[in-house]
Amino acid sequence: MTAGAFEIGLITFGELTADPASGQLPEPHQHLRGVIELAEAADQAGLDVIGVGEHHRSDFVATAPPMVLAAMAERTRRIRLTSAVTVLSSDDPVRVWEQFATLDLLSSGRAEIMAGRGSYTESFPLFGHDLADYADLFREKLGLLLRIRETNPLTWSDGRFRPPLRQADIAPRSLQKELPIWVGVGGTPTSAVETGARGLPVMLGVLLGTVGSHSRIVDLHRLAGERAGRDPATLRVGLGVQGHVGRTSTEARRTMYPHFTAGFGGTPQAQLLASVERLATEVAPVLRRELAVPTVTATTPGRG
Repeated sequence: MTAGAFEIGLITFGELTADPASGQLPEPHQHLRGVIELAEAADQAGLDVIGVGEHHRSDFVATAPPMVLAAMAERTRRIRLTSAVTVLSSDDPVRVWEQFATLDLLSSGRAEIMAGRGSYTESFPLFGHDLADYADLFREKLGLLLRIRETNPLTWSDGRFRPPLRQADIAPRSLQKELPIWVGVGGTPTSAVETGARGLPVMLGVLLGTVGSHSRIVDLHRLAGERAGRDPATLRVGLGVQGHVGRTSTEARRTMYPHFTAGFGGTPQAQLLASVERLATEVAPVLRRELAVPTVTATTPGRG
């Protein structure tokens, strides 16, 4: 998400949602190919970024976003590729860096990391972590990930959830001079303040309420950054919202509503691709012209 630009893209969680009419679930392999096709269509239409969410349960197909993003990299040319989010609390920052630095090389410098605590908690017991350490895990691992981005080889002994590193050679290094690391925030003021104090961009997941209701979170993020000596103008903000673009608002509601109520997604591929095309060719030009705010990234989900 290049600095100084208003960017528009997609987020997909790869959810496997039953068709509300037939009750049938999509085949995982076909659904995954559809996710790759979505990225290709978004790239060709001129959207700026696509994100892949991470969930560890059988009703989602994208349990390994870096692999999905790598497949997207081979089918696209310019669109930026990000996780949405990487559940950093239950992962190893060293491995996360290795995966996304590799993605950056494969994609000729288009990779980004969106790190988060995760709105679902199934990954914590799956990978042997205690939910009681939810916040501390994220703080420690985000700090380590940022150190890995800054320094190689790295000596680190500041944590309690991972063994120390002593002159560790963590490779590969990203093609980008500074691989972008965003922090996903669901609306918690403390998270926004901590993110701003670190000087990191924030991505707000607007799951409930209006976009405007999150303005206080944005203000706290920028105020914390300013108090920490950061330039508030450099603290980028993104929004992740639900949406579907139809030929008319009535058609959009009629198309999306049954799938939205069935589980935030599952729109048929043909209708989804048509929505992506309209977003890129009809909506995006208006947004870029009317809302040319250099520090905001707007996204709308591809599949839920």
